Amino acid sequence: MVSEMKVEVTHKETIKPSSPTPSHLQTTNLSVFDQLSPDVYIPLLLFYPKNSRDDEANNIDHHSSIAERSKILKTSLSETLTHFYPFAGEFEYNVSISCNDHGAAFFEARVNCPISTILDEPDFGILRKLLPTGIGSTQADTGFLLLVQANFFECGGLAIGVSSSHIITDAYTLSRFIKSWADIALMGSTTTDHHALLPKKFGAAATLFPQLDFLNSPQPALEFAEEKCITKRFVFHASKIAALKSRAASATAPNPTRVEAVSALIWKCAMETSRLSNSGVVRASEWSSVVNIRKILVQQPLAYDLMGNLVGLFSVRTVASEVVDIDVQSLVAKLRKGVEEFKIKYGNGVSGEKACQFFREFGNLMTRDVDNYKCSSWGRFPFYETNFGWGKPLWVCQSTGLKNLIVLMDTRDGVGIEVSLTFKEETMAVFETNKELLAYASVNPTVIY
Repeated sequence: MVSEMKVEVTHKETIKPSSPTPSHLQTTNLSVFDQLSPDVYIPLLLFYPKNSRDDEANNIDHHSSIAERSKILKTSLSETLTHFYPFAGEFEYNVSISCNDHGAAFFEARVNCPISTILDEPDFGILRKLLPTGIGSTQADTGFLLLVQANFFECGGLAIGVSSSHIITDAYTLSRFIKSWADIALMGSTTTDHHALLPKKFGAAATLFPQLDFLNSPQPALEFAEEKCITKRFVFHASKIAALKSRAASATAPNPTRVEAVSALIWKCAMETSRLSNSGVVRASEWSSVVNIRKILVQQPLAYDLMGNLVGLFSVRTVASEVVDIDVQSLVAKLRKGVEEFKIKYGNGVSGEKACQFFREFGNLMTRDVDNYKCSSWGRFPFYETNFGWGKPLWVCQSTGLKNLIVLMDTRDGVGIEVSLTFKEETMAVFETNKELLAYASVNPTVIY
């Protein structure tokens, strides 16, 4: 049974860059967006089933296979850290990263069950055991900006757990790092021509988006609510996405994106859940979406490939009187208007003061007496192209476990959407039975299909 699964860390090691960081790169200044990012870890899990054909062809037994794959991961990680040198550095409080080749933490673990036990019916409580640290950990707690855990299952399968400090990474930067790491592993450590894989210079964001002095002083820590929450997974397959987009279309938004359509449906069902859970009382509701600012800075094309954090937030809301008769079309229209207004407002550039403004607005939102939801879309990032040499991942997942956080990721075919969302337990019990939701989404289907 999954509940009896044990994860035993058998080896710990610090992986340092394969080449020393040059003296002129040993300080990477933070941008204002890095300063505003919480000191928490972004979690990611990539699952690889056993590649029995390769093992049989090379006459490799289970223990030798583990040793070989672990060596490949560590050697290529060391090479990758040479190019992503801030990942191996240390945090100098809210000013810079000391790129002193401190290294990244690498854990090797054994899992006492086959990988199919996890993938048949994923449980986020169990999945978090495969990560090297909890999201609520800080850099001061762990001593590293990057931690990796290679989990080897008794069947020969592998799950790679990555925890990357939000101080230096958003989803875009993490995807670039993971893809570069895998490509270097696939090409082999003897290959020196890795330049095509590498990002632009780190620290460039600090030039375009200078830090603000008042953010150098200690900021309030991100507090995790003590309420009992549960994370569940809902999968919208391609055919259901098409039907939902058709239903969500309107004169205002005749061609809704899949993210808009899925977000609108989840928001609508969440509002209905709130009303049912509050004895019919209708509450105002707000939805905040994370935006990759690289895509909207039309006057700053150099920003497109910047590393670090470069995200903003826009919020849209419904007043209590709207909620009773709200439909998916009107919610899509609100989401479309929200992102278009954000593009107009910030497309020509974002000052530090403006960046503070939309994060401050989000902070105010979290304290108002309304139902608030935060959505982060990881769609179109190439996580399913991550091939270290034993094929592409069967499943990629991400979950922070933060209350009312909705994370959207691609399904393996790149067309559907997989949603992980975290609600209070009693809220989830009502939400997951919503008939309108279940007409489009499958609740935690098996990954093995």
